Amino acid sequence: MSLSAARFGATILDAEGLRLTAEEKALFADVTPFGFILFARNIGTPDQVRALCDELREAAGHNAPITIDQEGGRVQRLRGPIWREWQQPMNFVQAAGDNAAKAMYIRFRLIAHELFALGIDSNCAPMVDVPGPKTHEFLYNRCYGTDAGNIALMGQAANDGMLAGGVLPVIKHIPGHGRATADSHFELPHVYATRDELDRVDFAPFKALRDTPMGMTAHVVYGAVDAVPATLSARMMGVIREDIGFDNLIMTDDISMKALSGSLDGLSRDALAAGCDVILHCNGTLAERAQVAAAAGEMTDAAQRRALRALSYRQTPDDIDIPALDAQLKALLGEGVNG
Repeated sequence: MSLSAARFGATILDAEGLRLTAEEKALFADVTPFGFILFARNIGTPDQVRALCDELREAAGHNAPITIDQEGGRVQRLRGPIWREWQQPMNFVQAAGDNAAKAMYIRFRLIAHELFALGIDSNCAPMVDVPGPKTHEFLYNRCYGTDAGNIALMGQAANDGMLAGGVLPVIKHIPGHGRATADSHFELPHVYATRDELDRVDFAPFKALRDTPMGMTAHVVYGAVDAVPATLSARMMGVIREDIGFDNLIMTDDISMKALSGSLDGLSRDALAAGCDVILHCNGTLAERAQVAAAAGEMTDAAQRRALRALSYRQTPDDIDIPALDAQLKALLGEGVNG
């Protein structure tokens, strides 16, 4: 794949509010982030979100992917009454029963429709972590079930729905966050499963969905592989690339989460050295964003190839009848359209 495109900065950054400040515009123009991520603080009206997306791309100087966490349920940045509200994923899958794969396709096709209309062309989903009996509550009902094979089927349906709607999926949290008993937003989880258990269960959905355009790491220590978190582990990146077979773009989970200890610039360099392609940094000051961008620098040749490959998955949304999809989903669930 040609590297003739301008080299991207190895970052995905965020914005403070509903519109960019002059200082943010100057920073983004200087560091050329690969992409951006939006949060609830960036969401007001549809016109405002579209204007913000335009500003972000103009500042970066390229058609940057703009992503968001719109899993549906507790983790969704677009909320009612303007946008659809959704059940927690696990409850949704259970409600759909034998119709779950079709229902998940429609769920994420409708989510993609709402995102694409705003200028958002990526989504940090599907989340194909496999939960266990001790999974932390921050994660458990965001999962798509408890069986690795069925979770992979749900994840593929979600991928298909988003791609059909012009939205690039980001599979998470590779190689699997499901066994974690701690919330990685606040502390570092350790997983003590054997390598055989990890291969058979946790890694399996990611292997099945290894063609997803982008993936997001887990800030989790897998003791059977390495003593440092996956995001910072060259050994785990080797497992992800070679054994799981995921050779598309890998972004870190938010580098500022409390699971990781150390300076932002040091963590950024360490994650890239381990084999991540791009640093995701959220919820920091302008100075911290500049610090991360300076440490990350430009993408390597390999990362740039993966970035261009991810962007090649972009497609014009298929022509669908949204009211008909709503009706179909309602019939599949046997109740309200969002369950």
